[in-house]
Amino acid sequence: MAAAPSIDRVVTAGTYTVDGDTRDVENNVWLLGDDEVVLVIDAAHDAAAIQRACAGRRVGEIACTHGHRDHIGVAPQLSEAVGAAVLLHPADRPLWDMTHEETPPDGDLVEGEVLRVAHLEVRVLGTPGHSPGSVCLYVPALEAVFTGDTLFAGGPRDTGRSLAVIPTLIRSIHDKLASLPPQTRVLPGHGDETTIGKEAPNLDEFRARGQP
Repeated sequence: MAAAPSIDRVVTAGTYTVDGDTRDVENNVWLLGDDEVVLVIDAAHDAAAIQRACAGRRVGEIACTHGHRDHIGVAPQLSEAVGAAVLLHPADRPLWDMTHEETPPDGDLVEGEVLRVAHLEVRVLGTPGHSPGSVCLYVPALEAVFTGDTLFAGGPRDTGRSLAVIPTLIRSIHDKLASLPPQTRVLPGHGDETTIGKEAPNLDEFRARGQP
């Protein structure tokens, strides 16, 4: 019998260039699953490290929260190594093509779709703003949401400006995330985790700031 589902974090590091600005960055790569199968959320920087963290488990799919290079940089390489499909919202295909023009993603992540791994439902929430096709992945059974670069501890912030629309980002947080149960863990693409209960009361402050 498979172990109870769990969430593991792998931190990978690299450089990221956006709008002509190159910076060092650490990314959270999230593994959702049990001792038999995992869903990889964002394939950042180091395919070998991600594969090692999977510890021999089958990778069901590789889900990309959005198309910025630091979140998709090794997705095709990891896909080839483990035999898993790469999923991305189609609105972020132009961003994907900046990094992987010759290797398209294998499938789409769209609002309302439900992925399944280790007997868990993973609901796709369309949260555009940081990028046109940003999504968050909500797992009700584990009271967790994987937010990519949509929401961090302390609110949204500037991790990549290409095609970002800040009012749309704030609306996405309001409409799709703030209404989740307050105890829901927020597992972002960078930095420490937080909860919806900690971040939702600050939505007016995020809005007033006007930009991350």
